[in-house]
Amino acid sequence: MFTYFKKLTKKNLVLSFFLLLCMGSSLYFVYHNHDFYDRSIAEVIEAEVDETTEMEDMNGNKDTLYAQQIVARLKNGDRKGEEIQLDNEYSNSGAYDQPYHSGDELFVTIDKNHSGSEPLSGHIEEVKRDKYLMIMAWVFILLLLIVGKKQGLYSLITLVVNAGILSYALDVYLESNDVSLLAVCSIGVILFTVISLLMVNGLNEKTYAAVVATLIATFTTLLISIFVVSNTAGNGLRYEEMQFLTRPYEMVFMAGILIGCLGAVMDVAITLSSSMFSLYEKDPSISIKALTKSGFDIGKDIMGTMTNILFFVYISGAIPMLILYFKNASPLGFTVTMNLSLETARALTGGIGIVLTIPIAIYVSIFFVNRKRAAQ
Repeated sequence: MFTYFKKLTKKNLVLSFFLLLCMGSSLYFVYHNHDFYDRSIAEVIEAEVDETTEMEDMNGNKDTLYAQQIVARLKNGDRKGEEIQLDNEYSNSGAYDQPYHSGDELFVTIDKNHSGSEPLSGHIEEVKRDKYLMIMAWVFILLLLIVGKKQGLYSLITLVVNAGILSYALDVYLESNDVSLLAVCSIGVILFTVISLLMVNGLNEKTYAAVVATLIATFTTLLISIFVVSNTAGNGLRYEEMQFLTRPYEMVFMAGILIGCLGAVMDVAITLSSSMFSLYEKDPSISIKALTKSGFDIGKDIMGTMTNILFFVYISGAIPMLILYFKNASPLGFTVTMNLSLETARALTGGIGIVLTIPIAIYVSIFFVNRKRAAQ
């Protein structure tokens, strides 16, 4: 027993050292990767506010505009090491702007029409954020591996693979006018489901049941959505947030529904499948009636929480726009209609998918349980 724990500890130490080495090298790279960028990067040395302006709109909303003078040092390019002067304007709201402080790294454009005797000047494009993103990514990876261990590693791999599949699918759609976005996303959903569940849970009846239940419930939900939108002509759905797209709004919306409800449906399907197979493995003589009752009891417990999760996830994205509309004295009905119609539709559709998944997952799991019994 002592030898086992000794080996386990040594294995964990090696894995921890490897992860820390990867994390350290990645962080070192993002802090010293300026020469890999084509755009000019400057690090802020000094930042001072030299002018303040009080502003008020026609609705009486007040804001303050600040003019900031910035001195920064170029970190790459032919003028690396030289100082550059930048101007920045920002407001209290910070909707489209922000103040900058010493140590911030910025992507800048260098003015080309300055004389040799004058200091360099330029314009700020955006903040260089890759180091912050890398820190958050490594926190996520470490927590995933510490808590999930082997399954956490498989989950991370599936996340990367699924992201690659989605990116490729969208590229295929954007490069061709003859490809349906819904068809591309449907193929992606099948691949997401199979890869995610098989890699994390392995090749077994439990996984097969979850895969079948997920696909049936997801595409049934999509068909219901298409039927409702087609028969109501999309009344009540406001596509203003998609006004800059050059593709059909409804198709993009349906593809979003398909991808959006997949995660919740997959979660419910694997939860019910795992629970029912766990009950069967503990008591192989359990009756189908008792197994079905237990499945519905579990489904009722998770149905409410999963539906609320979907609602909060979709609605949370609209909070900034809601605040903006309310601050500008927009009527409640107009504000809700303009900003929450699509999010509410997505949340309701996801809720339908969750409710449908419960009986589908239960009866599909029972089918695989009976098949396993017959094979024994």
